[in-house]
Parts: sequence; C-alpha cells; structure tokens
Amino acid sequence: MRTSRKARRIQRQRHYGRMHRPGGLNLVSLMDIFTILVFFLMVNSSDVKVMKNTADVPLPKSTAQQEAAENLTVQVTGNAILVQGKEVARLEGIETGDDRISGLSEELTWRRNRWTEIPEEGLEVTIMAGRDTDYRLLRKVMQTCVDAQYRQVRLAVEGEVRNG
Repeated sequence: MRTSRKARRIQRQRHYGRMHRPGGLNLVSLMDIFTILVFFLMVNSSDVKVMKNTADVPLPKSTAQQEAAENLTVQVTGNAILVQGKEVARLEGIETGDDRISGLSEELTWRRNRWTEIPEEGLEVTIMAGRDTDYRLLRKVMQTCVDAQYRQVRLAVEGEVRNG
C-alpha cells in the first residue's frame, strides 16, 4: 500500500507541476500580424495614385495639380499595345495608312459593350506611352479610342510627389 500511495503522490506532483507552469507568449504569430499591418499601412497611407507601369515606359513629366483617375489603361510599349496589361496589337502589324488599330479597336469595343449605359461625354481611358513614342502612332491610338466611344482620353505622365 505504501508504494502505491507514494506513486500516486509523485504522479499528482508531476501533474500539478505541468498544469500550473507559467504560460509563455507566442511572439511569432504576433510579429507576423504586425508585419502585415505595417505593410498594409505603408501601401495605403499614400495620397498619390500610382498607376502600374509594367512595361517600364518612360513617361513625360507633369506639374498638374489634379490627381490621376483610375480607369481603363492603354499602354504603348516598344513593340506592342496593351489594354489593362493584355496584349491586343503588335506594332509591326500596324499599317501606315490606317486611321485605326484593329486589335485595339476590337478590345475597346468589347469592353464598351459590357457597359449598360455610356455617358454622353464618353468613357474614360488613360494612354501610357513613352516620351519617345512616334506622334503618328499616338494619334492612331487616340483616334481608335475616340472611335470606340472612349472620348475622355488622358495621357499618363510622371508627376512630382508633393507633401501636404
């Protein structure tokens, strides 16, 4: 009997020691949460609207005071025309006598047909083209946009960052 009481007492002491051990703080998950929070605040604290320039197009400079509006984006890269990042036309296939660019026209028409009601002043589009883009090509892109009822044409430029 004595050994069983002694064994039970030792077992109770071990159990009590395990159950009443001071708890620790798991800092790994807390650090993950704060890292995500800091990243979120850094990305969303800016007053400047940043348009994604995936093609590394060198934009002209601007001193305009208005913020850029987010809308449909047409990019003219070194060898292609992209709409919202999707290639719609190759520059090698554009004829010099054409007033419009067929692939761009088809994409803009398809996007326009998704609208239930088109504003009287037309839809908005932003064209991103490098400062060394040929004016005749830029004029064709703009004319194609206007013909597809995207008449509020904006040209993306590189602005100055202002504080306040």
